[in-house]
Amino acid sequence: MFIRLAQQHRQFVQDLVMTLQALAIALESKGYLASCYTCGGEMNSASFMVSLKDEHLIRFLVSDYGITWTEMRDDRELMKLEGAEAINQLQDLADLIKYPAQPSESEVIKPQSSQTLQRI
Repeated sequence: MFIRLAQQHRQFVQDLVMTLQALAIALESKGYLASCYTCGGEMNSASFMVSLKDEHLIRFLVSDYGITWTEMRDDRELMKLEGAEAINQLQDLADLIKYPAQPSESEVIKPQSSQTLQRI
């Protein structure tokens, strides 16, 4: 039983790593600065980062040892979540791409390209 659970966990981590890579690509296509780095070819860990606006950074780490979501602003940690709560935050980030809200003029930030983006 434990061998099966360990294999399922490894597969879960690999699926999450692939999803993070896709999310980074999608965010970059929307003009956000995003990256997803993995170590080795086994896809058993990843470091995902995205800058949502000036000095607002999201870092998501996944490995066999755990899952962590950290949100920082002005180099200060605002929120740190682990496990399922951290994964739920990823859904909110993905929804930013799927369902962009109509920003008020004060919420529009200047992207790296000529597109207009919204902040969270």
